[in-house]
Amino acid sequence: MKLAHQINLAFGILIALVIAVTAIINHYVLLDHFVGAQKEEMQEIGQEMTAQLQSVQLEKAEIGVANTVQALQPVMIKNVAAMITDDKGNVVYGTAPTAMASVASTKSFQMTAPISVQQTTIGVRKMIEGKDDRFVVSATAIPQGTLTLYTPMGKIKSIEQALLGRLLIVLCVSGALVYLISLLITNKLIKPLIKLRGELKKVESRHFSEVQLVKAGGEIGAVAQTVYDLAGELERYNRVQKQFFQNASHELKTPLMSIAGYAEGIRDGVFEAEGARKGLEVILSESGRLKNIVTEMTLLAKLDSEEDIIQITEVDIRELLTETSERVNPLLVQRGLKLRIRNEELHNEPILIRADRDKISQALLNVVSNATRYAKEQIDIELTCDHDDARIAISDDGAGFPTALLPYLFHRFVKGKDGESGLGLAISRAIVERCQGRIQASNRKEGGAVVTLTLPLEGKKRAWNVRNMNKAV
Repeated sequence: MKLAHQINLAFGILIALVIAVTAIINHYVLLDHFVGAQKEEMQEIGQEMTAQLQSVQLEKAEIGVANTVQALQPVMIKNVAAMITDDKGNVVYGTAPTAMASVASTKSFQMTAPISVQQTTIGVRKMIEGKDDRFVVSATAIPQGTLTLYTPMGKIKSIEQALLGRLLIVLCVSGALVYLISLLITNKLIKPLIKLRGELKKVESRHFSEVQLVKAGGEIGAVAQTVYDLAGELERYNRVQKQFFQNASHELKTPLMSIAGYAEGIRDGVFEAEGARKGLEVILSESGRLKNIVTEMTLLAKLDSEEDIIQITEVDIRELLTETSERVNPLLVQRGLKLRIRNEELHNEPILIRADRDKISQALLNVVSNATRYAKEQIDIELTCDHDDARIAISDDGAGFPTALLPYLFHRFVKGKDGESGLGLAISRAIVERCQGRIQASNRKEGGAVVTLTLPLEGKKRAWNVRNMNKAV
């Protein structure tokens, strides 16, 4: 069953239950109200009769049946009958319905002539005692005994049923209107869901670019926006993956072609003696380059997919910068460059950050190694801290990054003129972001490039280290 039909059916059943429960409750409430009102009216009549009988008794020493009838006649009203019983429960005077067994179903209340003590039956006594639920009974003590007023329930029930019938008509009409409104609301809610299902079918078919934003309000609108954003992200990811494989195949094809070409030449005797030796060197060099590319690609894949590849610990950033300078020193000597770490001498206490030591060390080494390719004479590493983060700015005095390349600098296989695989900065970004940090690249006004790594300070010693650094400065 479709969701719209399920909602409509459930709402229809709910309306029917509400109407049924309301009708039952109103039935008993109305019945109790009318019975109570009738009893109050009968009590007032009983009080008037009692006063009349007392006045008659004061005028005459004894009150007979004729005098009693004469006293009751002025206050007798339609559909209310009276009986007087003595102290022993015998009827002294009274009128009874024509048929005790059928009085509940009669619409008019017909009285007979007064009944005598001998005519008192068990049914009459039951009615007088208030045990017959076909009558509403009200008893009042009088000097002659007990005055009992009674009227049949048929009249009250007929009034109650007429009023309840009208109320049920109102409830049914209201329920029908509410149900029609619910159909309109359900249709309004279901339509966006149907459209959203169609857009999800496009996602399932990998047609991410064809997904449209379904306009809706409330939670459905939020879900529609999420689906639209998800499709955009999947489209971007799909495009990046295609580009990645294209670039990867290109980068891998170049060394493989060199290796295959020299290997075939040596096998076929094209290269001999010195040429063969140089060919073997090229094969070894390209094999090493191929190994590095595969290693970096594998690392990037792990950084994207494996959650436990990053092990966050406390790391002394000052110690890490010293280690990085030592590891990059052979490149510096080879290219005649100088490396300076600023602010290192301003404090003696460790500057602790939250990161994976080995991975952050690799990220720093990638950035510094990249700077050695473009620097002319000097590379500077400047360490600063604020209340939450440590910032490491690595700058060089080279030509700087090409302006067109800056937005894509940390993408995979994006490299400058003298770049190698184009994966180093992409790996650095992945590592820094997995350590809850940020990495940015820009050009300095005075010339040269600068790459800034921002990493979170270790929480417990964050404020102390910052205060200590400020004092040292």
